Amino acid sequence: MQLTNSIHRHWFYTLLLGLSFLGIPDLGFSQTMNRIDSLQSFPTFPDTLPISNPEEAFTLPPAKADFLFSYYKQEGDHSAVTGGEGSEELRDIASKVVVYLPIDTTESIGFEIGVNHYTSASTDRIDPLMSSASYKDYRGQMQVSYTKENPLKRTAFSIFVGGSIESDYISANAGFSWSKTSKDKNREWVFTGRSFLDNWVVLFPNELRPIGLAQVDTDKRRSFSLGLTVSQIINKRLQASLSSEVVYQYGLLSTPFHRVYFHRDSLPSIERLPKRRIKLPIGIRLHYFATDFLVLRLYYRYYYDSFGIHANTVNVETPIKIGRFISVYPFYRFHTQQASRYFQPLGEHAIEATYYTSDYDLSGFSSHKVGLGIKYAPLYGILRFKLSKKKLSKWKSISIRYAQYRRTDGLRAFLISSHLSFEIE
Repeated sequence: MQLTNSIHRHWFYTLLLGLSFLGIPDLGFSQTMNRIDSLQSFPTFPDTLPISNPEEAFTLPPAKADFLFSYYKQEGDHSAVTGGEGSEELRDIASKVVVYLPIDTTESIGFEIGVNHYTSASTDRIDPLMSSASYKDYRGQMQVSYTKENPLKRTAFSIFVGGSIESDYISANAGFSWSKTSKDKNREWVFTGRSFLDNWVVLFPNELRPIGLAQVDTDKRRSFSLGLTVSQIINKRLQASLSSEVVYQYGLLSTPFHRVYFHRDSLPSIERLPKRRIKLPIGIRLHYFATDFLVLRLYYRYYYDSFGIHANTVNVETPIKIGRFISVYPFYRFHTQQASRYFQPLGEHAIEATYYTSDYDLSGFSSHKVGLGIKYAPLYGILRFKLSKKKLSKWKSISIRYAQYRRTDGLRAFLISSHLSFEIE
């Protein structure tokens, strides 16, 4: 209780550092959560805002607000907390508000705030004798961004800072993006840079604390990335983009309360992983406008990291208009990966190994995610009302999305989420 209270006193400090940016999966993840999906189903702040036409330079864009909610639940029997076997049951309720405010015709600021409340059966086994601080927890995150456009040069520059906190984890981050659009507006280049500065409250399995077998030499993790995306309009029906990124991490990259059991040894150790990791994802995206009522969205990503994981991901989404204002979008995602060289199931690690984990997120597996979304967006909005004589607020659209997830190691999950979009003119 004393440890948890001391961490919550850092709330004010963390808010001053900034506000959370969640654009890179696996960089700023909570150490206690094991979600497959969440509000990432919806976009938050784009890396750059759309560049205005020079002739529209004196038109002030409207202010926007997006409200996002989700409920996520997963089940499985390969908890890393208990050495690769045990309940992975987790529930997560998340909410997020994203606000975009124009300062003038070329400058804007954005704000984002989100809260997650989750329960995790696996983290409750850090100490089998009593519920751990992470069994029921809250995660708060905030972000602020500033964007400056130059319509004549067809460029835009953004900076953002952020932070997040939960009972045993504090993260601060910052980044930038710069974009350039071609003269014919058919091509765009976007460069991004991001950094995450993470600090853990180090927790060990209960049975290893008195005998001193659990030791780490740092409570920090640092992550840095540089990325490039090139988008191209090929013709009136086909658009494509190619993206690549280099991610470098160092510090405490393992999770200290994950147990690992060795061959012919009943006493576990804590998870050990190298202090450095490089990630190299490369993706290609195609949007094909088959008809006025049907769009085909295809995405492929190849991923490699220095832990020995090779992965391939394919995603297909087909938005279909079934009326003037209603669209449905079925989607399917397939993912397969080769196991990390440091992974072994429970009891199969050699005692002389330097690095070891029984976290099935680092194992070899294939997964399927399938779902359906629906969006209602009337031409003049769902609801319009006046805030003042000169300000008109409009509830633009509502989206609801449902997804089922299955993995070959037995993990299964579902997600239901909603997105409400508002605009003030």
